[in-house]
Amino acid sequence: MKSQEKDIVSVIKEQIERFGATATMVDVGTVVEVGDGVARIQGLRKAKNNELLAFPNGIMGLAFNLEEDNVAAVILGEYSHIKEGDEVHCTGRVVEVPVGNELIGRVVNTLGQPLDGLGPIKTTKSRPVERIAPNVVDRQPVNVSVHTGIKCVDALVPIGRGQRELIIGDRSIGKSAVAIDTIIAQKGKDLICIYVAIGQKTAKVANVVETLRKYGAMEHTVVVVATSSDPASMQYLSAYSGCAIGEEFMEQGKDALIIYDDLSKHAWAYRQVSLILRRPPGREAYPGDVFYLHSRLLERAAKLSAELGGGSLTALPVIEIQAGDMSAYIPTNVISITDGQILLETDMFNAGIRPALNVGLSVSRVGGNAQTKAMRQVAGKLRLDMAQYAELATFAQFGASDLDKATLAQLERGKRMIEILKQPQYAPLSLENEVMILFAVTNGYIDDVPVDKVSAFENAFYKFMANNHPEVGNKIAADKVLKPETEAELKKAISEFKQSSAY
Repeated sequence: MKSQEKDIVSVIKEQIERFGATATMVDVGTVVEVGDGVARIQGLRKAKNNELLAFPNGIMGLAFNLEEDNVAAVILGEYSHIKEGDEVHCTGRVVEVPVGNELIGRVVNTLGQPLDGLGPIKTTKSRPVERIAPNVVDRQPVNVSVHTGIKCVDALVPIGRGQRELIIGDRSIGKSAVAIDTIIAQKGKDLICIYVAIGQKTAKVANVVETLRKYGAMEHTVVVVATSSDPASMQYLSAYSGCAIGEEFMEQGKDALIIYDDLSKHAWAYRQVSLILRRPPGREAYPGDVFYLHSRLLERAAKLSAELGGGSLTALPVIEIQAGDMSAYIPTNVISITDGQILLETDMFNAGIRPALNVGLSVSRVGGNAQTKAMRQVAGKLRLDMAQYAELATFAQFGASDLDKATLAQLERGKRMIEILKQPQYAPLSLENEVMILFAVTNGYIDDVPVDKVSAFENAFYKFMANNHPEVGNKIAADKVLKPETEAELKKAISEFKQSSAY
């Protein structure tokens, strides 16, 4: 018995001697106030800006205001379980989001957690949601086209890989439709898409995801969701999370496209968080750094230099305006950050011109550099003709009887151009079809087609070219240029089609 006790004592002594736990210092604070998704914490003297803070029950927060006597943190998730007196710990980490190919085809929240019921996302890599944009030396000029499949966009306001092109307009006139059609048009191509839904209704987001699945676009798309029912902090962070996911593809040498739908709601979420944190309000109650909010986000879109892999991240931010007022605070901020805008107009939308693109006020500051040569060949004339038509149409309102024959002919062609530029939703076109139909309209082949038959002419023409002359479209798709011999074949095919009266 004594020997057994000695053995136990010796084992305990041995374990005490071996015990060498290292002491670690943890910065601990106490919640002194909580409400509206914000907690004020005393202590945490070493907390850093944007550092993750650990609350009880696994809830995380984000250090937002570092004040003299307390730290104000926004809570990422449900805050009703946090109460005064709770202990809070610094984690030493900033907000990160999982990244990688595993996210393609998935619907995730701001923190990269799955929302689609398809099981966990087995990623091995994560990135901080905030990051300094690539500098000028790390970039190269934007010179490769993003094919949207929307005729008026590809022809008149081309988008290049690495560009930031704003989609702006009133509520419910097709801003999201332009973005979603662009995603659908990438099916089978090499452009990975990220769609960030900020502050939208859950039902609308579900419809978007279902539409993308229906048209086979989820195979190359990541959807990041922060709905209107999510905390303002999650809506604010969602844009940066989506950007971090896109940057990972860019740095792998791939091309990515990110859509922020929309940044008006993003600014509202940031304003809400800032006002709750008692930051000084400025113009329209937005905090003074609201310009920096969007500039640091959109500057991360870039086309990297060949030394860094040549990848690109193209940004299509969406902004909602009120009654066509582009001069409001947030729209003017984002216009000054981006490389052009696609302006959608309510009057055109109500008149049945969809997409309702205003040719005069829409612009791409990259211009022809972002177009394939074939599109540039047919689109250069189109913009000029459309501008002239818009001017003549204004004068023609006062009486068309006094106009000469050439002016009347120009007005008639303009009407047909507008008909050709109309396009149904979820029906993006291939480059070759766009080039062929725009060639036909700018060269007068549709001048004798009645305006109400233009749409039928267009649909029949695509079928005729695919069935009878597929080699013409194949050459345009392969060469990306309208060579003289291809042009001659196209002219011959159009004449043949018109004689067949297939429409």
